[in-house]
Amino acid sequence: MSTFKALRIFNEDGKVVSRMVAMTVDELDPGEVVIRTEYSSINYKDALAATGAGKIIRRFPCVGGIDGAGTVESSTDPAFKPGDQVIANSYDIGVAHDGGYAGRMRVPAKWLVRLPQGLSTQEAMALGVAGFTAGLAVVRMEANGLEPGRGPVIVNGATGGVGSVVIDILAGRGYHVVALTGKASEADYLTSLGAKEVMLRSSLDLAKIRPLDKSLWAGAVDNLGGDVLSWMTSTMKEGGAIAAVGLAASFEYKTTVMPFILRGVTLCGIDSVNCPMPLREQVWQRLAGDLKPRHLQSMVRLLPLDQLQGAFQGYLDGAAKGRTVVKIA
Repeated sequence: MSTFKALRIFNEDGKVVSRMVAMTVDELDPGEVVIRTEYSSINYKDALAATGAGKIIRRFPCVGGIDGAGTVESSTDPAFKPGDQVIANSYDIGVAHDGGYAGRMRVPAKWLVRLPQGLSTQEAMALGVAGFTAGLAVVRMEANGLEPGRGPVIVNGATGGVGSVVIDILAGRGYHVVALTGKASEADYLTSLGAKEVMLRSSLDLAKIRPLDKSLWAGAVDNLGGDVLSWMTSTMKEGGAIAAVGLAASFEYKTTVMPFILRGVTLCGIDSVNCPMPLREQVWQRLAGDLKPRHLQSMVRLLPLDQLQGAFQGYLDGAAKGRTVVKIA
């Protein structure tokens, strides 16, 4: 049986380590569909998992990579046949089920989304879990009343994968987007994606967060959690919608009920892992259509599988920008 390269994550004497190994399909976790993986991507969660910086992996050993896209090689489920192009992301992929950093994936058919017309497998991974999360955030906020005429939308963690994609999507839909970042040097990058303003986090006085402050934002997307999310909540306009998508800074959230009761603010928790399949398919269809970022390729760097391990530290250090696509095939 032929072998393929895979980045497998091990627990050796209590220490998490990852390394390239040769594997066969028979060594992969069970599933009805075998995919010839063409591309994967790097998400913050992948960096935590592969380095052991976060307790992400729930079963060792495990092939890393929480997403992947490619072509069906074989299937025992009638929903998919050889030659179909598919996207696999979320669920247990890359954390408790072998993931996308391998020449083959074998996954349950119920976890797969057929590649929408209008996206290539490379574009699907240029979006990846981060892009899917961004799309889901926009869909949820607009379902809760957000529209361009309501006012500006602020995006925290703006240079990251989710932040970059959501800025591009919102700007393309006519929103006035304010990018909130800790990286003054990336202002030109953020405005190239469509941000109308760039605000530095250092300009915020987070030591004095009031229960209700001046109304500023019709919408907000927060990737970090902690005090910035608390400040965003206190500065929302009436009927504003917040999408909470990450906790890279802190899982804590200090607020009162006042913004929700006196201003009708909605807090949308964005769960890309357990998103129901009908909504998952809807978001991917829209990411191939009206939500497709206009500057997707400009925010992407392409990395061969052999160079993958050297890229994780940048994510842990907060130095990564945009999206990193991993070429597997």
